[in-house]
Amino acid sequence: VSEIIYNASKGSKFFNNEESRDKTLTQKIEKILARKRQLERMDLTPDLRHADDYMAELELSRDLSQIVVHVDCDAFYAAVEELDHPELKHVPMAVGKGVLTTCNYHARKFGCRSGMAGFVAMKLCPQLICLPLNFEKYTKKAQEVREVLAQYDARFQSASMDEAYLNITQYCADHDMSPDEAVSQLRAQVFESAKITISAGVAANARIAKIASNRNKPNGQFRVASDRATIMAFMRDLPTRKVNGIGRVFERELDAIGVKTCGDIYPHRASFSKLFGEKAFHFLMQVHLGLGHTSVRPAEEHERKSVGTESTFRDMSRQEELRAKLRWIAEELEKDLARTQHKGRTLVLKVKLHTYEVLTRQVVPPRAVAAADDLYAYALPMLRKLEREIPGMTLRLMGLRCTHLVSTKKEDVDFFGLKRPLFPSSTNPFSSSSFSPHRTTETDANGHEWQVWPVEDD
Repeated sequence: VSEIIYNASKGSKFFNNEESRDKTLTQKIEKILARKRQLERMDLTPDLRHADDYMAELELSRDLSQIVVHVDCDAFYAAVEELDHPELKHVPMAVGKGVLTTCNYHARKFGCRSGMAGFVAMKLCPQLICLPLNFEKYTKKAQEVREVLAQYDARFQSASMDEAYLNITQYCADHDMSPDEAVSQLRAQVFESAKITISAGVAANARIAKIASNRNKPNGQFRVASDRATIMAFMRDLPTRKVNGIGRVFERELDAIGVKTCGDIYPHRASFSKLFGEKAFHFLMQVHLGLGHTSVRPAEEHERKSVGTESTFRDMSRQEELRAKLRWIAEELEKDLARTQHKGRTLVLKVKLHTYEVLTRQVVPPRAVAAADDLYAYALPMLRKLEREIPGMTLRLMGLRCTHLVSTKKEDVDFFGLKRPLFPSSTNPFSSSSFSPHRTTETDANGHEWQVWPVEDD
């Protein structure tokens, strides 16, 4: 499979960009290893003591009393399409043409996967059937699933269209059920109601539940018992890439210094802050101990760092097309800012060239902005400047993001000037603003959120 992907991609713009990124990463890793050799000649006793003190502090915060569930719909888009096209259940099928958004499990046997270029997928599986995206259909089906989830935890947290976190501690107590029984019942209820299968992970916190939900896919569940010894054993042999938050780049950096599994983190604990920074050190210590958050709440209740939207499209270079696309994105961002009740003091323009190189530019308007006219007016000069810097600029992605947010929420007060109790839409999971029917939310390396529109297919 790897050889087919390599030969199919070789010489493409994507391949060349990946080669360039890989070269940059290799150089970065060389610097990390040189720094590691320096540290090996130093006395790291204070750093070791600092790490051990932090781990002891983390242990005091360990909460084993909660039952957190991560549910993930199995090959969601493909599963929904198979309901309308039963004949596709037993043949390789994918959704999306330019880029696959998902594929069924028959297609995965050939090496096809989400995010793969369509032409590469066809090389792997010439008989692959690709269907266009139909978000109206997926939105309706997602609503059916969420209606079931709300019966187990009214304050469940949607992570995307096809996955969510629930805290079922109270539900299990109220119904005198074990976590396994409750989750098995939930999965059966989703299938009965929505006619699609979901997989689930059950654990003491969201991080482990997320990992566990992939253990028995598709249409299965896996529970990590809520005791420290079981959790530590579960994490010990877990490859670092299985942890949400450790991507391809960080995985390679960790692998280079000898950290392949979460159990390998402990022996290197004294050097992490000097190699990767204090934030990464804190994250890795929590991962090693199998710690994560136990509170589950609607996404809109989390403090936002930014609001953004982006769109991927086929190569585009004509000025009038780029401006029309920028205007459309500004209008979509205006909707998202209105939905989340924010304005932004800083506006960021993000573009991806046809060579897959990503560039960002930002501006600080004289006042916080939210209206599409203002967003477009301040973004256009940044786009023009890029066009001057890169003659014949051809793009395949464009996005706008507002940061340094200002809330536009109005306090609700009564006749006497006292604040009335609020009953936000978050208490009603069916009208939750955490869900946008046509988009998914992605977080970049700086923790900023983007509302992501899928690839536009002809």
